[in-house]
Amino acid sequence: MAEKNRGYHGPGIGNVGSYQVSGIPYITGSSNLDDGTEHTINFPSVTRSITVANYSASPIRFSFASKDTGQVTQGLHFWQLDHAIASGSSNIMTMDVKCKTLYVSNNSGDDNLEYRVFAELTGISANEMFPLTGPGLTD
Repeated sequence: MAEKNRGYHGPGIGNVGSYQVSGIPYITGSSNLDDGTEHTINFPSVTRSITVANYSASPIRFSFASKDTGQVTQGLHFWQLDHAIASGSSNIMTMDVKCKTLYVSNNSGDDNLEYRVFAELTGISANEMFPLTGPGLTD
């Protein structure tokens, strides 16, 4: 006997379709990333992809755990996005990745660095995303 339909179940963390369709746009940024500081971007839902753009004359770093967590800095578990080539331009990186938080930091010695983050969001609640820890992230 067939089991009855138990109702609609929303998208979940392993729902392939949530990553195959175009995402909901989300854009943020800052022109005030000072040396030694870190900005935390908490996305309203799980991401499908993330684009980081550096508009500064100095490099910025981004990671999936705080620079002060585990071995993020010492273990080189961050990506450094080099400076923009010319004034008014940017250096850009896009990643197809699911996460709920991105950390952007400055270790350049310069203040007031400018960056933008564009994310494609899924319909998956950020509460469903598991913590990103372990080898290559915090260990």
